[in-house]
Amino acid sequence: MNFQQYLKQVKSEIREVSVDEVNAKRPPVLIDVREGDEYNDGYIPGATWIPRGKLELRIEDAVPDRAQEIVLYCAGGNRSALAAKSLHELGYDKVSSMAGGYGAWKRANLPTAKPFIFTQDQKSRYARHLMLPEIGEAGQAKLLQAKVLLLGAGGLGAPAGLYLAAAGVGTIGLVDDDVVDESNLQRQVIHNTKRVGIPKVDSAKQTINDLNPDVNVRTHQLRLTSDNVLEIIKDYDLIVDGTDNFQTRYLLNDASLILKKPVINASIFQFEGQVTVFKPFEGPCYRCLYPEPPPPGMAPSCNEAGVLGVLPGVIGVLQATEAVKLILGIGKSLVGRLMQYDALNMKFREFKLPRDPKCVVCSEPGKKIELIDYEAFCSIAR
Repeated sequence: MNFQQYLKQVKSEIREVSVDEVNAKRPPVLIDVREGDEYNDGYIPGATWIPRGKLELRIEDAVPDRAQEIVLYCAGGNRSALAAKSLHELGYDKVSSMAGGYGAWKRANLPTAKPFIFTQDQKSRYARHLMLPEIGEAGQAKLLQAKVLLLGAGGLGAPAGLYLAAAGVGTIGLVDDDVVDESNLQRQVIHNTKRVGIPKVDSAKQTINDLNPDVNVRTHQLRLTSDNVLEIIKDYDLIVDGTDNFQTRYLLNDASLILKKPVINASIFQFEGQVTVFKPFEGPCYRCLYPEPPPPGMAPSCNEAGVLGVLPGVIGVLQATEAVKLILGIGKSLVGRLMQYDALNMKFREFKLPRDPKCVVCSEPGKKIELIDYEAFCSIAR
């Protein structure tokens, strides 16, 4: 039997689907089995790229459910047919090969996309990400094209900003109206002694640029108000909230619901910290937990509270972790859950956070939300 005879036999044993069928049905899993140079020239939007030579090695990570429907495609339909037979032998029951491959797709004038092209320096920098099946080149490209806003360039914003930059988040916005003070340096590791007295956003930008030149840093040296909040957050994919005052948290919550922006919320106090994710209309919002701000006198005095220097590092890194997961669409996020950390006893505790069906802002998705500038509260210095 020569190759052509073998290929004909293989195609008689597997299921082939047409380009029109794939376009109309859009299978749950579409896998491109071509080589890297072919993939770089263009691919079908939504496809997962796994080169033919690595398909058997990676398929269980990419598609753990062997009953999942899978459509494979290559350039012309031959390699994908052979790959379909191989997956059948591995126990995948619903595997098809797209007849005519990517060539037929293009000839039909159907939508195509081009992948993010990595430089050699980027391949080296992000090598450990590229090795992970859950990230790979497609995931790293998502990170490089993502836009994350950090509210606060202090205790929480410092570690979150450093790790998001190191991970390759392409655009990082910084909102802070303060300047670097000596008392910040015990925990705000994005700053240093030489930068005391300069704006925190400028200091943080310099550190991030030194760490990763891939990152575009946008600075907003101001405090959020009802007049500027929507304009500032509208261009970002998600917000990492490292603020230290109640009025900004409520304002951010309401604005994020209007624009449907996820917020990774955290707070720290002395030896304890907590983190959760508020994803509009999928889990609770900040007002589900705290409908209204407390009276100003109930907020701790700025001079009465301290914080363990390493604590914001732990909590800020957890925020960065949640941000990366949301960008990549992997893992289980903290939507509807709150993670609490006790540094003195080295304990993590998890609490479920249900949505409030009577929440004043998120109980009705179409409800008009009015932005409010609450009276300033004394807050815990971060």
